[in-house]
Amino acid sequence: MRSSPSTVQVMPAAPSRVRSKKLMERLELAAVYIILGLTALAFIIPFLWLVSGSLKSSSELFANPPVWLPSKPQWTNFTTAFSEFPFLLYLRNTLTIAGFGIIGAVLSNTLIAYGFSRVEWKGRDGAFVLVLATMMLPFQVTMIPLFIMFQKLGWIGTFLPLIVPVFFGNPFFIFLLRQFFQGIPKELSQSAKVDGASEFRIYWQMILPLSLPVITTVMIFSFIGSWGDFIGPLVFLSDNKLYTLSLGIQQIMSVNDPRWPLLMAVGVSMTLPVLMIFFVLQKYFIQGIAFSGIKG
Repeated sequence: MRSSPSTVQVMPAAPSRVRSKKLMERLELAAVYIILGLTALAFIIPFLWLVSGSLKSSSELFANPPVWLPSKPQWTNFTTAFSEFPFLLYLRNTLTIAGFGIIGAVLSNTLIAYGFSRVEWKGRDGAFVLVLATMMLPFQVTMIPLFIMFQKLGWIGTFLPLIVPVFFGNPFFIFLLRQFFQGIPKELSQSAKVDGASEFRIYWQMILPLSLPVITTVMIFSFIGSWGDFIGPLVFLSDNKLYTLSLGIQQIMSVNDPRWPLLMAVGVSMTLPVLMIFFVLQKYFIQGIAFSGIKG
């Protein structure tokens, strides 16, 4: 008869544990949202300050305490900034380099990554490690040898030093694509080989259509790299007519009087295309990053 009271005492404790567990889950979820919100603010506030500064006068920009909203928006900062240098010419040059960069990044890196992930050959893993090791070499280390080589080829002062190397692969893109390709079942390739398909046909008609998310990710990274590149055009472009937007910003600055509102106006103009591309293609971008980490 004593077992019955003990059973009655245990039962009310179960709903209490469930409520405590749900409360802890909600607190953890709230903590995650708070951390994400603070992290997002750390990235959003500088951009908002950039937009605000592009519409201010120099006096408001350096006012103390800081002024977030301009008393009278200076929309002329944009027109003045674009008139300080040939904006459309530099935009065309930048898009030319970025366009060829995207084509080269997709064609070369997908083909190389296919060889590292879907084709069996002796020394494949060692060669892949060697490719990854090149990621530790910054551009500043190889800049002088590349300049000497391109100078002997007669390419200095043209777009070729900024376009041709892209067609020979990028170690980070190769790694990203290889990880994604390894997640595609090999049974698809084996069944295609049984039907007489060649390796190139499998790569072109089967693997690439299934890899749209990671290819879009590579395209976004390639565009951002070419769009905001400053050192490459500065080293290899000697003709003012071939300058990119990143070099054109320099023309707005002077030694004695840097015009910061104009610089911020150009900065907003260069940031908006990148943001628009990301928001339009963010679905594929996130899928490409997430699925590339499935297999190591």
